[in-house]
Amino acid sequence: MRGAVIHAPGDVRFESLDDPKLLHPTDAIIRTAVTCVCGSDLWPYRGAEPIGDPHPMGHEYVGFVEEVGSEVTSVRPGQFVIGSFATSDNTCANCLGGFQSNCLHREFMSTCQADSVRIPNAQGTLVATDEVPGEELWPSLLAVSDVMGTGWWAADAAEVKPGSTAVVVGDGAVGLCAVIAAKERGAERIIAMSRHASRQKLAREFGATDIVTERGDEGVARIKELTGGIGADSVLECVGTAQAMQQALHSARPGGNVGFVGVPHDVSVDGQELFFSHVGLRGGPAPVRRYLPDLIDRVLSGRIDPGKVFDLTLPLEQVADGYRAMDERRAIKALLKP
Repeated sequence: MRGAVIHAPGDVRFESLDDPKLLHPTDAIIRTAVTCVCGSDLWPYRGAEPIGDPHPMGHEYVGFVEEVGSEVTSVRPGQFVIGSFATSDNTCANCLGGFQSNCLHREFMSTCQADSVRIPNAQGTLVATDEVPGEELWPSLLAVSDVMGTGWWAADAAEVKPGSTAVVVGDGAVGLCAVIAAKERGAERIIAMSRHASRQKLAREFGATDIVTERGDEGVARIKELTGGIGADSVLECVGTAQAMQQALHSARPGGNVGFVGVPHDVSVDGQELFFSHVGLRGGPAPVRRYLPDLIDRVLSGRIDPGKVFDLTLPLEQVADGYRAMDERRAIKALLKP
């Protein structure tokens, strides 16, 4: 098969790879329908995370089951399936508590920008649709496997409630999906922080009521101005930088909550400051599997359309162009077609 391999910062290549094989009776092999480049893939691409030896890339996927291990009964060959970037058996104590992304048998997917993929823990990870969805729905179902699920977790962790005010820090695919999540969860006012006209437009389409272009202290001051000097009920941090985290914590009102889903890089939190702020803080890798059935239903019913975050579509062999376009902010998110 063929797939993306990262060799060094800025160096992603499309190469021939060994076909995936069943390694355990809990595995499945899927043929990829569509895959994509994630904003978190840009951390190693930009040299912000170590790469080590050349290795495959990608953790978002939907596709067709080709083969299953002997212990997999929840899906069968030929079915269209959606999974999560973090695999789970969906039976351990952490899974039953709703945190499948901390499953005791978790494996993070990392080979999905390819023609075919081995899915560990397939029994608890994959969700099949009743029939093969139309191809026009594939981008939105792909978004559910990570960015939409992660945006939903941001809103859940920040405890977005009906009638509340929510602030979304970050205008990448996760941040834009977090706007969808805040609206679906009933937020009355959704303030999206964005400096890019195309992303602002999509944020408004997804449900944002206000746009704040300022960052840092100026951004916090603008949020306070818009909320009567108090701050927001919920803040959804979808970036992962130190500035984004500080902006999120300072934008929340006393008694408010911050949900942080951007993978932290050089982030530190002042314990004294957090203590006296009365702001709640929760985050981590999104338990996407918890939300999959509900989010799939919302996509199939036409209630949400997170696939709109894909503003660049390329054949899989042009994956390196997708990385470049996202790195240069010429694209929000690149969809790849095998």
